[in-house]
Amino acid sequence: MIFFEKKKNFLFLKDILKFTSIYSIIEKKYENKKIFDASSIEKAKENDLTFLNNSLYLIEINSIKSRVIITKEKFKNFLPKNSILLYSKDPQLDFYKILKIFYPQSDIDIDDLTIKKGKKNFFAGKNCLIDYRASIGSQTSIGSKTVIKKNVKIGKNCLIGSNVIIENSLIGDNVTIKSGSIIGQVGFGFKFEGKKNFKFPHIGRVVIENFVQIGSLCTIDRGSVSDTVIGEFSSLDNQIQIAHNVKIGSNCTIAAQCGIAGSTIIGNNVQIGGQSGISGHLRIGNNVKIGGKSGVTSSLADGTSVMGYPAVSLREFAKMRNSYEKKRN
Repeated sequence: MIFFEKKKNFLFLKDILKFTSIYSIIEKKYENKKIFDASSIEKAKENDLTFLNNSLYLIEINSIKSRVIITKEKFKNFLPKNSILLYSKDPQLDFYKILKIFYPQSDIDIDDLTIKKGKKNFFAGKNCLIDYRASIGSQTSIGSKTVIKKNVKIGKNCLIGSNVIIENSLIGDNVTIKSGSIIGQVGFGFKFEGKKNFKFPHIGRVVIENFVQIGSLCTIDRGSVSDTVIGEFSSLDNQIQIAHNVKIGSNCTIAAQCGIAGSTIIGNNVQIGGQSGISGHLRIGNNVKIGGKSGVTSSLADGTSVMGYPAVSLREFAKMRNSYEKKRN
């Protein structure tokens, strides 16, 4: 059973080329072939579309029923002879573009939004608490039991999930914040005075720029004396902690269960693997890649790829691992 409404009964094969990067030339006789759905390689039926972009899935070849396959040219000799092959540099991306045409709402989580807030033209679910001093942009949807506190500004076309708390924050347009996340609360900063601790004031904000995606159960602390910033088009997975004064650039991707300590600055196009930790007051350059479960304890230059704890270059990490395996054996 699929919970998402299918909006297209079929697509003509010739139309698929219009909104993908598929570059193969389809024989004239196949141009008007109807594609009725898009599905995984093991579930796709004869007139469904599927894709193959990884040699690991070549073991499924004998079970393929679909005749229409998006793939890379290097796999053409491994696929059934009667297949209609559509060549693409990125078969997975083109497949998902087609899947979205069939199921356009399957990439978002939408609550049962029953309340339209008068002339303001935004939507809110049941039992929301929205302060009258908050500003909500048009066509923004807010899930049930969410709290939006005073002076928060949320832009247009945003999707805010259920049980979210937002305070001390400026949020741009087309931002997604999934259920259970807490944005803009006081950060973790204090000094001991004898046996007592003095908790630092936090007068900064959280600034989330346009087209950012925040996963479920994330916590993003407001700045202490400067702002915490998430740059445009960046995506955070679930269960991520962003501490006070952290600044993340644009087009960054951060996988689940990462933690970034206070006042660290991260550049653009940075990729961080799951369960990684980054110490505070560091500078992470542009185009950096950090492998999963890494511990970053020092600043990283542009274009660096690291892994391990403490994080080292991938080449050094491989040498260390090989040395360890030799000792074990």
